[in-house]
Amino acid sequence: MKPVRIAALGVLGLGFLAATLTLYQVDTTEYAIVTQFGRPVRVLVEPGLYIKAPDPIQNVLKISKQIQVYNLPKTEFLSSDKKNIMVEAYATWQVTDALAFLKNVNNLRGAGTQLNDIIKAELGAALGQVELGRLVTVDAAQASLPDTLNTVKERAAARTGAYGFTVTDVQLKELTFPEANLTSVFQRMRSEREAIARQFRSEGAEEAARIRAEADTEKAKILATANRESAEIRGSADAEAIAIYAGSFGKDKDFYRFSRTLEAYDKFIDEGTTLILPSDSELLQYLDPRNALKLPSVPAATAGSSNSPADIAAGSERDK
Repeated sequence: MKPVRIAALGVLGLGFLAATLTLYQVDTTEYAIVTQFGRPVRVLVEPGLYIKAPDPIQNVLKISKQIQVYNLPKTEFLSSDKKNIMVEAYATWQVTDALAFLKNVNNLRGAGTQLNDIIKAELGAALGQVELGRLVTVDAAQASLPDTLNTVKERAAARTGAYGFTVTDVQLKELTFPEANLTSVFQRMRSEREAIARQFRSEGAEEAARIRAEADTEKAKILATANRESAEIRGSADAEAIAIYAGSFGKDKDFYRFSRTLEAYDKFIDEGTTLILPSDSELLQYLDPRNALKLPSVPAATAGSSNSPADIAAGSERDK
């Protein structure tokens, strides 16, 4: 039984060795290129289990399908208005043709070398056509950086297609100025912002003055209209009062004089009033009991009132 077991184990070992040398797996995230004596003979893009001739007859090279990131070192460029800027960018790229990639760049390091030259050249060309004020701005309508980077991406993708991969995106990690230029650039930016602020303040003051002038004009119009209407109403009331007084005076002159005199008493005579007048003063004629018989007749509506001229005269005599 021993020889049989040994033979079986030998067969199993040979089978495992053969499977190891001839079977290989392709993952969904990678391409596989089968080479025979160093020459590519087959490219596999679908995942699965495959078979090949054992080494060293055939070998399998695997290339990732996943998106890769390449970081461009900080580089100095020149904008269209001759401003020096320091740019640190990155690009994302992906293999699209495994066989062309293997023939032209061979590996990731070779792809990085090509990307460095291409991205740097395209960034320099694109940034050199745009003013600095349109690359760095808070006004979204004036910003042209997104369009500039999109142009760089399209041009870079067109150039890398021949190498078996494509650039999917280009973005900036940092955009700044050379250390020697930072102070002067910041000073210039501060001066520009101050000029803009002064302009806004001037326009605001002008607008405020215009609004105040319009408000004052409107106020003057309203007051003039109100004063005119008030004068008209007051004039109408005075004319009506004069007409009433005139009518009353015309009906009974003595009684009108008497009632107006009483109104005058009410205006200037109170507990603290002291008057020194001649005894024959016309103003006090109705307070003299001797003139009671000369008082005008009281209309019927007031005949029963306790405030009749006779009562007033009698009260005055009692007060004496």
